Amino acid sequence: MSFKNKVVLITGGSSGIGAATAELFAKEGADIALVGRNEERLKKTTERCEKLGAKVLIIKADVAVDGDLKTIVKKSIDRFNKLDVLVNNAGILTEATIEDKNLMEVFDRTININLRSTVYLTNLAVPYLIKTKGNIVNISSILGVSTLGKSQYLSYCVSKAGMDHFTRSAALHLMPSGVRVNTVSPGATRTDVLSNAGIHISWEDNVKSYNMEKVSEPEEIGHLILYLASDKARSINGANFYIDHGSLLKN
Repeated sequence: MSFKNKVVLITGGSSGIGAATAELFAKEGADIALVGRNEERLKKTTERCEKLGAKVLIIKADVAVDGDLKTIVKKSIDRFNKLDVLVNNAGILTEATIEDKNLMEVFDRTININLRSTVYLTNLAVPYLIKTKGNIVNISSILGVSTLGKSQYLSYCVSKAGMDHFTRSAALHLMPSGVRVNTVSPGATRTDVLSNAGIHISWEDNVKSYNMEKVSEPEEIGHLILYLASDKARSINGANFYIDHGSLLKN
């Protein structure tokens, strides 16, 4: 797979799946616009990508803020003059059950970051993706189709279910324009999402508590993202790919 002369925009690019995916795109010749809130981590990811020969634009932005979202695509186009691939990866994990008093506060924040930002950023990027007949890869979760027997992740589950259907709706609309839209839904993946949510448990213990199989590494998810963004997947559109070691088969 070659992404030479391609421009890739990745949100949540400072660590985890986003950072790993950026490096894989860099290895394949892409130039990258990297979005995140942690500038120091963005710089570290950028250094690794630049060592692989990529041109990288750091965009410090909070996808929960409309003003920041509006600058992301503009800065990318100003630097690279086009956009070929959009990876909507930014997201948070939150906890609140249907009975919790803070549910609506948690729900609104989760939907805003995990779903609304994806819809809005895609809306802003579509005119440029149509020009290049590019494509979009949305990063969802197996929690978009299963609660795995837990109730505290209500907001997260709903946000990912919404993303899955957003993918299908966007893919249907953009099909005549030659723009593909697909979803990758990981299971447990070794990222900072648990610690960022204040959940202090090892990934191995987390997997056991959910009756899941194994923990994936970010690079595994990244390889699937690259495949879906490549011409090798030119016949794949509006699809959702689960990458969870078969965990959904048991839940």
